[in-house]
Amino acid sequence: MQTQEERPPIFKSWNTWYFVVALALVFQIVLFIYFTKYFS
Repeated sequence: MQTQEERPPIFKSWNTWYFVVALALVFQIVLFIYFTKYFS
């Protein structure tokens, strides 16, 4: 029984989604580091 890979929403491939999610996580980490240094 073969399973067909589901198409991702919006982007053409899942690799683009992985990149967007990783970029968002890096952005959040940098933002929290900035807030920690600013408010401490």
